[in-house]
Amino acid sequence: MTSTASNLASTVASATTAAMEDLRFSLTDYIVFSLMLSASAGIGVYFGFFSKAKNTTEEYLQGGKKMPTLPVAISLVSSQLSGVAMMSVPAETYSFGFNMIFVVWAMVLAVPVLIYVIVPVFYDNNVSNCYEYLEMRFSKRTRQLVTITFIINQFLMLPVYMFVPSLAFSQVTGYNIHLINTVVSSICVFYTMLGGIKAVVWTDVVQGGVMLISVVLVAILGTSNTGGLENVLQNASEGGRFNFNFGIDPRLRLTFFSGMASGLLMWTGKLGLDQSCVQRIVSMPSYGHAKKCLVMAGFGFIIIMSFTCFAGIIMFAYYYGCDPIQAGLVSKPDKLMPFFIQDIMGHLMGMPGVFISCVFSASLSSLSASLNSFAGVVYFDYIKPRINHTEAKANATMKMLIVVMGAYCIVGGFVVQNFNSIIQTMWTITGINMGAVVGVFCLGMFVPRCNAKVAVSGIAFSVLAMLWIIINGQMNFKAGLIKYDTLPNGLDKCNAESFQVIFNSINKTNFATTPVPSLEAPKQVTTAFGSDRDFSIYDASFYWYKVMGAILVFAWAIPMSYVWPLDKDEKQNPKLYSPFVRSLLNQPGPSLELEELPLKTPLSEEQIKEKENGIASEA
Repeated sequence: MTSTASNLASTVASATTAAMEDLRFSLTDYIVFSLMLSASAGIGVYFGFFSKAKNTTEEYLQGGKKMPTLPVAISLVSSQLSGVAMMSVPAETYSFGFNMIFVVWAMVLAVPVLIYVIVPVFYDNNVSNCYEYLEMRFSKRTRQLVTITFIINQFLMLPVYMFVPSLAFSQVTGYNIHLINTVVSSICVFYTMLGGIKAVVWTDVVQGGVMLISVVLVAILGTSNTGGLENVLQNASEGGRFNFNFGIDPRLRLTFFSGMASGLLMWTGKLGLDQSCVQRIVSMPSYGHAKKCLVMAGFGFIIIMSFTCFAGIIMFAYYYGCDPIQAGLVSKPDKLMPFFIQDIMGHLMGMPGVFISCVFSASLSSLSASLNSFAGVVYFDYIKPRINHTEAKANATMKMLIVVMGAYCIVGGFVVQNFNSIIQTMWTITGINMGAVVGVFCLGMFVPRCNAKVAVSGIAFSVLAMLWIIINGQMNFKAGLIKYDTLPNGLDKCNAESFQVIFNSINKTNFATTPVPSLEAPKQVTTAFGSDRDFSIYDASFYWYKVMGAILVFAWAIPMSYVWPLDKDEKQNPKLYSPFVRSLLNQPGPSLELEELPLKTPLSEEQIKEKENGIASEA
């Protein structure tokens, strides 16, 4: 048995080496990739040195509030499509099926919420930093608490955004992953630092075009190489990838309900309540422009992400019964996409370079937007109050912050390389506080009776409760009580495939080994598709974390608003509430006592007649 295992390891190693020698970048691929990076750096140089614009913080962070609609819409789409989306979303649908599409389709619900519920509040109050709203509605302490969570999120997530495309590039070139991370992070820091928000938006336009071309090409060529759309659908169906899950058990990894709920909350939070996106939305000349921008961004996002989700299904159909992961050619699902691209596009000059450019474009757009907004938040919330502010000093300080954060991203890559599932890691990390952030914004816009004390304690309660739930959930993972095994694939059909490296490696090795019987009683486990354990909130799917965090804010805040009611002399501007809440308040005006604001009631017929008689007598 030991001899068999040794032979298997040796064969897989030699097969992997042979495969990767065939699946390498050509000179044309390097040229295509270099052109994309050069275009991004060139845009930064243009807006940093040659663009005729004022050297002000408004120009640097908001483009002078004169940004055109379509480029900003493309920029919003690009910044949501990080390298994680390009690499890990296809890996997710390859491994667990097409239920991920529900998260994407939740954008259909998120866009109207943003247009009619959230963004009007920012425009009505002339807000340029979304966290300003929390200070206006509650207190400075509330704003600082939420900006701290934003900064912590950036520290946790930015290394992930940059490391994932470096992983892809390393897979197809063999170069050291940290060297790649250093070079590309430096280029991103360079153009973001020089050009500000204008450079971010216009590089996103270039990168968004690369992404769209890439995902469409992957879909077309992948489908063609699999034998047509009918074969793709048939193989995916036979492999269980189209088994949609409508279960209501929160322990199920991903269902229709968890996908739609978590997707709605995530896209609302990312597009409408995260400064990296709000900064671009409020850079529009007017609210009307912002509405058009969000509608276009929503459509663009759904189109590209639907292609990306389906790419995982195409990838599974192509490797149905001939899994490169089981054959040892790919170490984990997150590395499968670049391997697949080289397999189906490697013979086409420059095509692998286009896809790797796509992955880097996605990550660069997310990283540049986050760096720009991070610098603005840190400067205006924590540095400006403590220094003698000038426009020149502000711009220099923000550029230095971008450089420091870029260096941190490079170092953070050494930690990220140890993650097993990037997408699960991202959802788990952001699950700690994103629900609380969305919850407190909604609390301010929807519930007039809540004050600052209620808001601050609500955030703290939600974050601490979610931290406790997530830590215990991770302990269950470590103990083997939660185990997300993927849907099955195999190696039994490799002879029928054109991928000869896998077939040859299997042919040379005897995989049949006698399993060692276990004397232990079978452990009760929560899996991706069911559970035989007693219900525990710690077993809840990580897709529910954001929703749970938002619910906890309201579960705490509503009762506590009666324990800590508003002071009688405390006044608020009705413009701080969402438009549909304002419509329920009878008395318009700039500043009214909330406890005295009655709900609108329809006029009786007598009141209508009296009103008409009064108007007639005045005439």
